[in-house]
Amino acid sequence: MTSSGDGTGRARPIPPGGPNKYLDLIRGVALLGIVVMNAVSFGLGAGPYFNLSAGGSDTWLDWLVGGFGEVFVDQKFMGLFSLLFGAGIALFCDRAAARTRRPALLSLWRNLLLLGIGFLHLALWEGDILIGYALVSPIIIALRNRRPRTLLILGGVVLLLSPVSAILFQASVPDDGSGLGGFWTAGVEVGATATWFIVTDFFSRAVGMMLIGVALYRTGVLTGERSTAFYRRMARTGLGVGLPLAAIGLAWVAARGFSPDVAFAGTTPNTLGTAPAVLGYTGVIVLWNRRPETDLHRRLCSVGRMALTNYLTQTLLGVLILRYLFGDADLTRTMLVAFIGVVWTLQLWWSVAWLDRFRYGPAEWLWRIATYRRSQRLRR
Repeated sequence: MTSSGDGTGRARPIPPGGPNKYLDLIRGVALLGIVVMNAVSFGLGAGPYFNLSAGGSDTWLDWLVGGFGEVFVDQKFMGLFSLLFGAGIALFCDRAAARTRRPALLSLWRNLLLLGIGFLHLALWEGDILIGYALVSPIIIALRNRRPRTLLILGGVVLLLSPVSAILFQASVPDDGSGLGGFWTAGVEVGATATWFIVTDFFSRAVGMMLIGVALYRTGVLTGERSTAFYRRMARTGLGVGLPLAAIGLAWVAARGFSPDVAFAGTTPNTLGTAPAVLGYTGVIVLWNRRPETDLHRRLCSVGRMALTNYLTQTLLGVLILRYLFGDADLTRTMLVAFIGVVWTLQLWWSVAWLDRFRYGPAEWLWRIATYRRSQRLRR
């Protein structure tokens, strides 16, 4: 049994030193990718988020932007973020084990605090993911020390629950699409059937990717410990399988005229391609990180180190700019590209500017204080 280090049984704060550059970089890329899809929700609403024909697609360029998002972004960067969240839980518990007798209990408390942050975030925007991440964290904490092969198998099985549920939910949708509501149509409330599908889909994809994330962390894949040839194969195979599946899904739904009878079932190719695509993106990022360091490397790592702060500020900017300042405007998908560019520019700038002066992002600092229930030095 490890010692708590101070004789009181209370956890001491884990030093911030020695973060893995690969994890920070992957997390930074994932975070900037997430805002690409979230911008659609901020500016256009739920219907256009799930259905390209429901709004914001007025020109061929809008359709091109929307199609690009569906194939290259949708589910992939959320999957990448989930991968890192699972790895982060394992990393936190490993480091906490050297300083407290109950690392799992400390991690549970930390994620209970995340649940509270999520509820505050939910009051601002209905698309919060922090609540879901916090709710599934006990599963990841409980399974974190299982063999990597076991975690990979479990993660894959849980991921398959999403396409299975899509087919089952689709069978319950009437021909007129009732039950979908705002899931498939702009400007109305999301239907009950669609709400249950969204919840089921989110939790299966989140838990599955988190379990895979723990396995990849344990085997050194996420921390850049494999050979260059390994990551090249990972990138080629993952993207070669994942992106064509996503394109097939989009083509299928488009060929059916974005009919409600494929609203759920049409997500299955993209979902099946998400895990391979996420692995492919991971391989590309690791390979890029092995090149000579540039200013962009440094900035993306800083974005990743301030992931919670940056995730929350993306929502603040989205709600303020797209819902309040331009809420009455007829926004299109092409217009949202400008907003995404503004967010990327701001976060790539302020993350470095802040971390050059301080040890943690503002939200991370407050979360850390609450986790250990003691003050934390902020300035470098």
